[in-house]
Amino acid sequence: MNKTKYFGLLLCTVLSTMTQAYEQSLKGLIDIRAVHVNGDNKVGSYLSGDYGKFRYGQGAGIALSQLAIQYKYELNNQISTTIIANAFADENQTDIGVTEGYLSYRGLPSSNGWRAKTKLGLFYPQISLENKATAWSTPYTLTSSSLNNWVGEEFRHSGAAITIEKLGKFSKTKHDFSLELAVFQNNDTAGAMLAWHGWAIGSRQSLLQEKLVVQPFNARTGDLKDQAALSDPFIELDNRWGTHLIAQWRWQHKLKANIGYYDNNADTTVVKNGQYAWSTKFSHLGFKYKLNKQLELTGQYMRGTTFMQSPYGDKVVDNDFHSAFLMLRKYWQSHHLAVRVEEFSVDDNDTTVGDNNKEYGKALTLSYRYKLSRSSFIHSEYNWLDSTRPSRSYVSLPIELTEQQFQIAYRYYF
Repeated sequence: MNKTKYFGLLLCTVLSTMTQAYEQSLKGLIDIRAVHVNGDNKVGSYLSGDYGKFRYGQGAGIALSQLAIQYKYELNNQISTTIIANAFADENQTDIGVTEGYLSYRGLPSSNGWRAKTKLGLFYPQISLENKATAWSTPYTLTSSSLNNWVGEEFRHSGAAITIEKLGKFSKTKHDFSLELAVFQNNDTAGAMLAWHGWAIGSRQSLLQEKLVVQPFNARTGDLKDQAALSDPFIELDNRWGTHLIAQWRWQHKLKANIGYYDNNADTTVVKNGQYAWSTKFSHLGFKYKLNKQLELTGQYMRGTTFMQSPYGDKVVDNDFHSAFLMLRKYWQSHHLAVRVEEFSVDDNDTTVGDNNKEYGKALTLSYRYKLSRSSFIHSEYNWLDSTRPSRSYVSLPIELTEQQFQIAYRYYF
């Protein structure tokens, strides 16, 4: 199903629900930032098709980091329709569009605590333990980790998810469990941007209609000469369904843990208009643990593979990857402090000349937030990132690069 038809179906679903809805809500976010990035002055943002690791390029600037609207209609607290739109304005581009839109159903628990939930439409896979606020923003830091930044760039479920929950309070236990299975399409190119610009740290979510700039590398005039200059992250090429299975355990309000497996089930023999189907599979796990009332530790880990073939069946790109982070949060009165450390890598297993995707990096984030009122915040952040990536040599950039980013933001949630 192409994106135009899919969005039309989604819009009809939203409108049909609205005609019956008796309750509606509107939420949003305004995020304005001053940014300064310090590194090699020849290296630009990964979003512009360069090899920098941050959303913003070298130097200083002001940006509308996110303007979000989240609109929800509800029927009898069980059926609801949600549509989320985002706008961004920075040095790379100004754009507006839909990031999520879905119909959801939450059943009533049975006498022994079993409950079913379903979701249909366009929505994020249940992976991130950071991006929990309005419009998939993270309230803890100004940037997502490299792991979740990739989720925001190349992943969306266009399909359905069903969740079975077991609520512990009905059987007088402090443990809750759930299992979710999602089936989806429109994610056949997932893996392309991870291969060609690598892991990155940012806060930019790809819009439904958006296409992403492919980095320059020598193989684009050789084995990969048919690759389009822009990668379409939400396209359907082979009419096959991918799957995502995730299990979750919650213990009181102290611990939340999950483990999942993702497989886009792409047919790598398919290429259309320069868009290649990538076979991308990964496992992920995460936890969030409250050490005490004011201290929380969060961690996530992902490991997987992604590959694509030439029209002749040769495996041109073949990568293994991993990313992991730990984040410690301390919050008291109007203050919030977060420290995040992370490590990431890509291992290049193919022998394609002029397309070395090998990468290793580590990063540190220090983030401080001050609450001005119930809905407004001043938020400052420092990011340090050191990465080694041989493909930078293709455009005469240093293979090893240390970058620093300073940000201060005003955020208003409404």
